[in-house]
Amino acid sequence: MLMKEYRICMPLTLEEYRIGQLYMISKHSCEQSDGGDGVEVVRNEPDVHPQYGRGQLTEKRIYLSSKLPSWAKALVPRFFYVTEKAWNFYPYTITEYSVSFLPRFNIRIETRFENNNGSNDNVFGDSPTPAGSVTFLDILSDPIPDKHYKETEDLSRWQSRKTGRGPLEKGWREQQVPIMCSYKRVQCSFEVYGFQTKTEEFIHKNIRDILLVGHRQAVAWLDEWHGLSMEEVREYERTMQDKTNCKVKSNQNAGPPAGARPALSRSISVTDELSLMKMGLTTPTMSMPCDSSVPQSPMRLNSTPE
Repeated sequence: MLMKEYRICMPLTLEEYRIGQLYMISKHSCEQSDGGDGVEVVRNEPDVHPQYGRGQLTEKRIYLSSKLPSWAKALVPRFFYVTEKAWNFYPYTITEYSVSFLPRFNIRIETRFENNNGSNDNVFGDSPTPAGSVTFLDILSDPIPDKHYKETEDLSRWQSRKTGRGPLEKGWREQQVPIMCSYKRVQCSFEVYGFQTKTEEFIHKNIRDILLVGHRQAVAWLDEWHGLSMEEVREYERTMQDKTNCKVKSNQNAGPPAGARPALSRSISVTDELSLMKMGLTTPTMSMPCDSSVPQSPMRLNSTPE
């Protein structure tokens, strides 16, 4: 298992980002849904946690086939998706990712938001993350993939008409008021011999890119969501979810694009229970873990912005 803590600061307040986060996730998901890939919302409903109180439970299917490296495409079906379950008890959230046919693949992300510049070294209240596993992501200067760059989202050129904030300048994290930080403790595990290190590093690289792009957009789109009420942003969320679901389904129904990878014609037959267990698979005769809508807090990872 590879664990890292990411800290991403933004020129916003904690209460502002409560709205901004929902707006950004909805718009970002719709923008990234194309060509059969994208985010399908399966459910989005109120939830209650015994410790964190009232919140929202969201379950999504994230289709990623075209985004996988070539060495990974040989291992998965053509229409491959990751299941994301997210529990939003703002300012604390839990997000878990899993794949039904890869039980040894798990990602768990704990997030806590605070009004500071990333100075809390024990934000999760259990034990401080080792310094070597903490990474500050700078939404102003850290590089993002070229395909995600937009001049309108370049925070060195951005300025909010509604709030007067921006553009951001070098060293902004030490001087900016207001400022808040998104602390994310990310644990990922892919316990398959020969693929573990490469896969876990690949996952963290992609999570880093997603976090940078998403938090940049939340700030760049400030004038679009600033001033919205919770009821208004929830209505926007429902509208965008319907639009995104339609995009994903229509692209899949249209069939595979030209030159798409054909379905695998070879198969492997493994019938004895011991071999299946070594591969991390289960059969109806094996014991299955109890399902629960409330995430556990495991000593190790047993597990879906954002």
